[in-house]
Amino acid sequence: MTKSLKILYEEKITQELFKEFNYQNIHEVPKLIKIVINRGIGEASQNTKVLDKSIEEFKLITGQKPLITKTKKSIAGFKIRNDMPIGLKITLRKSKMYDFLNKLINLSLPRIRDFRGISKKQFDGRGNYNLGLKEQIIFPEINYDQIDKIRGMNITIVTTAKTDKESLALLKKFGMPFK
Repeated sequence: MTKSLKILYEEKITQELFKEFNYQNIHEVPKLIKIVINRGIGEASQNTKVLDKSIEEFKLITGQKPLITKTKKSIAGFKIRNDMPIGLKITLRKSKMYDFLNKLINLSLPRIRDFRGISKKQFDGRGNYNLGLKEQIIFPEINYDQIDKIRGMNITIVTTAKTDKESLALLKKFGMPFK
């Protein structure tokens, strides 16, 4: 198997970015802080099996149990009450973060139908990247026969980069397939 992304970052990417952006100090080089994965499940308020199924999918994909997000107040129009589960989120750091990013870049993204690369327009202006996925079946751990409905998720890659240009360079060095 190829080198771990963490080893690749420490040995090669740091030096390349240091030279490319002419940093004064090695600590200025952007690095990954965390990856946050979110899924909103509005139908979980009526059907708890949906929530259980999504928790199992997230455990398979990331190897970590998700945090259940709950409503803060009741809204009659949406038929939700206070403290009802409406979503899931996971924060990955350190080795699990690099393993997930490796799997996302090399296995999952190429499995998307008609994939031509991800957009460069999803940066937030502070060096973080947001990626929306429409279906969970692109991950190899998910068995197509086991899912009841196609559900998407949002993946946020948080970096220490000060600009989108620096963050784009960092993610390109990791092998992220941009258009």
